[in-house]
Order: sequence, then C-alpha cells, then structure tokens
Amino acid sequence: MKIVFFATPDFAVPILDRLINSPFQIAAVVTNTDKEQGRGKKIAFSPIKEFALKNNLPVLQPEKFKDPDFIKQLTELNADLFIVVAFKILPKEVFTIPKFGSFNLHGSILPKYRGAAPIQWSLINGDTETGLTTFFLKETVDTGNIILQQKSEILPEDNFGTLHDRLSLLGADLVLKTVQLIQENNVNTTEQDNSITSPAPKITKETCKIDWNKPAIIIHNLIRGLSPYPAAFFVKNEKIYKVYKSALCENKNLAIGDVLTTKKEIFVGCNNSTLQILEIQPEGRKKMTAEEFLRGYKI
Repeated sequence: MKIVFFATPDFAVPILDRLINSPFQIAAVVTNTDKEQGRGKKIAFSPIKEFALKNNLPVLQPEKFKDPDFIKQLTELNADLFIVVAFKILPKEVFTIPKFGSFNLHGSILPKYRGAAPIQWSLINGDTETGLTTFFLKETVDTGNIILQQKSEILPEDNFGTLHDRLSLLGADLVLKTVQLIQENNVNTTEQDNSITSPAPKITKETCKIDWNKPAIIIHNLIRGLSPYPAAFFVKNEKIYKVYKSALCENKNLAIGDVLTTKKEIFVGCNNSTLQILEIQPEGRKKMTAEEFLRGYKI
C-alpha cells in the first residue's frame, strides 16, 4: 500500500511515525509552505516537514492545490491512498486521485464538533468524553462516511495540551487500523447523522477573552480548552493577562470582577461563584504561578 500523507502540525507527527514503521510505503508528505517567524523573519518548517526530512521522505509544498503541476506530481506518485491529518481542505481534484480514495483523522466523535478546533471545543463545553474518527473525504467538510471511531475520556485535570497529545497517540493506532482495513477491502462505512451535528469553529481572539459575568465553571473550562495555546486572557489597565490554569472555589463570596488575594492565592468573583487563578502571564512577561506573580504584581 503506497500512501501520500497530508499534514502540518505536531499532532500528526506520531501518526506519520507509526506509518513509517509499518509495512506501508510513504510515497510523499504534503505540508504547508514555509513561513517567516520572529523578528528576524527566519524561515520555519512545519513540524511534519521537519520530521519528514529527518526520515528522508519527499516533501511537497504546493501554493495552490488545484495547480496542474501539483496535480500531475500527485498522480505520478501512483499512490493507493491519501491520508489527511489536521490539514487544509482538499479539492475533489486531489482527494479523488488514489484508487482507494482519501481519508481524514478528525479529533472528535463525528458528527459532533465538525470544524477546525474539535479538541478545544470539547473542553470549552465541559465534555467528559471525546474521541477520534476516520472518514472518507467528501467535498463538504467533515461529512464523509465514517470508517472507525474511538472514544476517549476527558479527565478533570486535562487541558488542550494534555488531551491533544493523548489523542495524537491514539490517532496513530486508529489510522494504522484504518489503512489495514482498506488494504484488506474490509471497510464497512457508516453515514453521518446530519441532524445531530455541532460546530467547532476556528478559535479567535474574541473566543479567548474571559467574561467574568459568566459562572466560574464556564470560565474554568474556557481556560482548560485554550491552555497552553493560545490561552484565555483578560485585560486590566490596558494590559493583557493570560490565564493558563484555574480551580473552582467554594465559600468565596466575591462580587463579579472583584479580586481577593493572599500572599500566594488569587481569587476572582464570577457569576454566583468564584474562580482561583493558579497560573498567569502578565503582558511581556513569562508564565508564572499565582505565588510568583504576587511577589511582584498586584491586581
């Protein structure tokens, strides 16, 4: 089975690693074009490109997916299957090239959380369970027929970082099982129920802003879902403060937006409840614990 792997972020690295160490052949890796980063505008490779180059895999970085030259390159690879993980939307001209089609690994139990940020929204919404889905691509995003699914518990202490990493490792197993089923011609797909879909839109700056008028549990879950990146934040005296970790409190009767501090603790009043800030980052400074913050800052 000859495969072309489409991906960009670090989420996909364990999956590509598993495929490299399987009987299947990786004909090429397709990833985003290189970007300039930092003040020095140094060229930065995507995590998947770095990994691919270390493993001597051919890398394709098209500017446009419908470019005839790119289509020709893909066709000439004569691949049996395309695998897509955390990548851009592919046009029909691309995902219909291989004889076994193309499938995607998605970070939710579809049709729940269709969209760009399924892992984040499962945490933001306070879910206790999530999972992964492999499905064949269709022109409409995240609507293809389901091949396999695997559920995973969301732990109370999970944030985006821990859940992301755990699902990435689980995803490697699920992708390998999916490829094996396709190779054996043993796939029984299931259509998605479009009546029970829910969205997982891209995370924006407005998404990340903390509204202290909301209950503490809502804010706590927002912080979990956005930590360690891009991080929930609030603005005080025209300065941005990012919050990376919090805890729910009892018996702290603070008015909405009021702050209570001890030598080591920060409490903020929310709607009918109180939130404790455990990790915070003042604008222009590094992330620190509440105790470290209170040695040099006041709110």
